[in-house]
Amino acid sequence: MKILEVLFELFVLYLLYKLIFDFIIPVYQTTKQVKQKVGEMQQKMNEQMKQQQSFTTAPKETPQKPTREDYIEYEEVK
Repeated sequence: MKILEVLFELFVLYLLYKLIFDFIIPVYQTTKQVKQKVGEMQQKMNEQMKQQQSFTTAPKETPQKPTREDYIEYEEVK
């Protein structure tokens, strides 16, 4: 009976070992890498958005005041 208990405990320890080192640790590492890559991509997207905004908000030409010839005279309605 003692041998069966020891074998059972060894089997449970082996399963626990396999679970930790073949599943939990790789999943943790992959999750960590994915979060890092997503953060990098988001940072690049923000930089690109800032660049696009700087191009669209570039100093525009100052609007010229319309000359007198640009106005059309009209009669006042009473």
